[in-house]
Amino acid sequence: MRRADRLFHLVQLIRGRRLSTAAFLALRLDVSVRTVYRDVADLQHQGVPIKGEAGVGYRMGAGFGLPPLMFATHEAQALLASVRLAQTWLDPGLARSAQDALGKIMSVLPPAARAAAESLALYAPQRGASETGLASAQLQTLQILREAVQARQKLRFHYQDKSAQNSQRTVRPLGCFYWGSVWTLAAWCEQRQDFRSFRIDRISAPTVLEERFANEPGRSLSDLLRKVGAQGLA
Repeated sequence: MRRADRLFHLVQLIRGRRLSTAAFLALRLDVSVRTVYRDVADLQHQGVPIKGEAGVGYRMGAGFGLPPLMFATHEAQALLASVRLAQTWLDPGLARSAQDALGKIMSVLPPAARAAAESLALYAPQRGASETGLASAQLQTLQILREAVQARQKLRFHYQDKSAQNSQRTVRPLGCFYWGSVWTLAAWCEQRQDFRSFRIDRISAPTVLEERFANEPGRSLSDLLRKVGAQGLA
């Protein structure tokens, strides 16, 4: 990779994350950590407002902009493939938004790149609920849960566990996780006063409550991930 291309890619990586460590950037750019330190210092010297320092991480300062991105053919194909695959598993609202976003991207591609992307013979046909475990009602439930997570509003629902025992739960929804065939909701359960994971196909009558919640020590998603190990829910 030419150095100019590497610097541009470095800027894009830092722009796209809240905080990027030198080790992460080195891995993505396939260079040494020392090279990342040197490149960041050069960009800072040229006036690019990269904040942070070695050993901590980097983020982009406010007010920095670049010209609109153009995608290479293989990048456009990757985006198209991602949306096609994801639409089978996303809730209706997010699936529509993904399709709309892809349409905006495709509309600004050069004709040759757009034609090459659209010709990609990779599809994810919608299958029956018996095959996917994701009936239409479950996808609607997923949307309710996802929106509650984003709004930080408590949820109440009925739940049937693997032993067919029924209960009513009030939870702080923290995140939705996809496991290849099943979605689960990670939450802080007020009845159990602990973290719990709920299979979405076992949730019924979800109700979003007016009560909102804020992060509290020991009850946040980051606390949960630390407790079980990020690899267990990622």
